[in-house]
Amino acid sequence: MATIYHQYRIRSSVEKVFSAITKPEEYINWWPNKCSGIPLIGNDYNFYFTDEYNWHAVIARMEEPNLIEFKMTKSDLDWEPTSFGFELEKAGDNVVVNFYHKDWLVESNHFKIASFCWAMLLNGLKNYVERGIVVPFKERS
Repeated sequence: MATIYHQYRIRSSVEKVFSAITKPEEYINWWPNKCSGIPLIGNDYNFYFTDEYNWHAVIARMEEPNLIEFKMTKSDLDWEPTSFGFELEKAGDNVVVNFYHKDWLVESNHFKIASFCWAMLLNGLKNYVERGIVVPFKERS
């Protein structure tokens, strides 16, 4: 199994970062075009990008305000066995974001592309939380 890892800092409170990675109305400011779901363990989230990419995941783990993990349930086939999550740690004026996307069956080309796209999207999350910058959906990776 392969895992994507990214670690970086956001100048913010843990609560503000946690809100941006759990609330659908905030997710749409940095990742999907549309999103729905309620942040409770076992609940389904819909991450809608286009009609072709209309994905679903359930919250597998959550410890507010420090951890959330999603298990993919409907997506591209190579994403379906995977889970992604965020672990947040306060560090002075910053939040250390430990992101992972685990349980890839192989390190395929899609795995490599996803790693790059996550890096770009996580930078969008940082800019959204720190500066309120929302990159239009069509310009996101």
